[in-house]
Amino acid sequence: MDTAISTVVIVGGGTAGWLAACRIAAAARPTAQPITVTLVESPDVATIGVGEGTWPTMRATLERIGIGEAEFLLACDASFKHGSRFRGWATGAHDDVYFHPFTPPAEPDARALVAAWQAEAAGASFADAVTPQPQVAAQSLAPRQRAMPDYAGALNYGYHLDAGKLAALLMRHATERLGVRHVRDHVIDVDRAENGDVIAVRTRDNGAITGDLFLDCTGHAALLVGDVPFVDRSDVLFNDRALAVQIPVAADSPIAAQTDATAHEAGWIWDIGLPTRRGVGCVYSSAHMSDDAALETLTAYLGTAQPIAPRRLTFRSGHRAQFWTGNCLAIGLSAGFLEPLEASAIVTIELSLDALLDDWPTRATMPLTAARFNTLFRYRWDRIVEFLKLHYVLSRRDGRYWQDHRDPASIPPRLAELLALWANRPPTRADFPMIDELFPAASYQYILYGMGAHVPGPGPFDAHKPVPLAPIAQRTRSMVATLPPIRAYLGACRAAYQPIAMEHIS
Repeated sequence: MDTAISTVVIVGGGTAGWLAACRIAAAARPTAQPITVTLVESPDVATIGVGEGTWPTMRATLERIGIGEAEFLLACDASFKHGSRFRGWATGAHDDVYFHPFTPPAEPDARALVAAWQAEAAGASFADAVTPQPQVAAQSLAPRQRAMPDYAGALNYGYHLDAGKLAALLMRHATERLGVRHVRDHVIDVDRAENGDVIAVRTRDNGAITGDLFLDCTGHAALLVGDVPFVDRSDVLFNDRALAVQIPVAADSPIAAQTDATAHEAGWIWDIGLPTRRGVGCVYSSAHMSDDAALETLTAYLGTAQPIAPRRLTFRSGHRAQFWTGNCLAIGLSAGFLEPLEASAIVTIELSLDALLDDWPTRATMPLTAARFNTLFRYRWDRIVEFLKLHYVLSRRDGRYWQDHRDPASIPPRLAELLALWANRPPTRADFPMIDELFPAASYQYILYGMGAHVPGPGPFDAHKPVPLAPIAQRTRSMVATLPPIRAYLGACRAAYQPIAMEHIS
């Protein structure tokens, strides 16, 4: 009996739905058994549309689906992201700033690297000593030259973008170039078999739409997987609300090359620079701050005397107990959501699609594939929770919110164990044994030493080959002197691809 998956139905658009449609349609081999992809999108439901930061993984995703980098940048009002800059997280003092760059240190031996930093460059921040990226970002420079091939760079980089424009670009690409069927209709019911598998989604105007595999990309509504238990992680991560606003910027102003995350008394403020505007949002815990106080905090950050009318968002930190049940896989907000401190929302979509395509099921093998997927992604969600919590646990700020975050009862046991180990040695690869870990050891090093955690001295058996840091300093000077400003880079793209700009940014 033929058990091949031949029809995929994606319910929901937005970033998750259209990325899924593009990835599956672009990966399907035309010489194999054809796979049809249908995306059902309700005209009655608006997308969230506030995810503005990506990881470097987005470069490979865009390349795989066949969108050129200049087209993407212009169509999505996008810019480059070198990493995240954290202000006020350790002590709240005016000079309390550190950087989490995307480029890891060239030296893999963490003990030798930390020893070299202490011996040769103790006056510099850890990130500044081991990679040029923070200084390149500080100058608002692009991570690449225009002559480089698409998606190649002198440094590892991601993007800042307009999420609504990204979804629109992906929709055009999917329907016009990749043959995805787009049904604009509202789902009113779901037909299921006795075993719980989805047989069809019933729509208001187009009737039943059947499929072999269904992807739930309906956001917080979780229309197909809503009965799957939700694992609440608010006992670890307290933030549950945000106020978001967009601020126009001057056409000749520098474009910030990193996401700024500025701590306040009960949360933090994101600040993301795009070519035409800044996206700014106040994330906070409703148990520690009122809505009015959050509005005052955001207004003070913006430094405006004019009243603002931000968009109000509420969310639960957590995820599904299972992401793939039967023949239905939850991707995006339907799978879960955690505060956007390290921009993990879009990357979980990308990684879910990578895992799906790398181990594409048949109807016969789907239970096995689903079980493996669920194990992998429970591991990954746990690691995201721990990494976000790390930022709070290391803080020495006063106030009930920050004190509550340092309460041992709110710290995941695995993270507590690692922190005990790292008091005597740096984070190493041995602490993160899985292939394709979400956050490598270097990311933990950047956070630990950026926030002023104890730097362990040499152990009794440490005898490392010296790590010269002078070449990194020289490379930093070279990059700062030769890489173009982001604004100039995007201007050159626009001049070279004016037809694309006129078509997609009108």
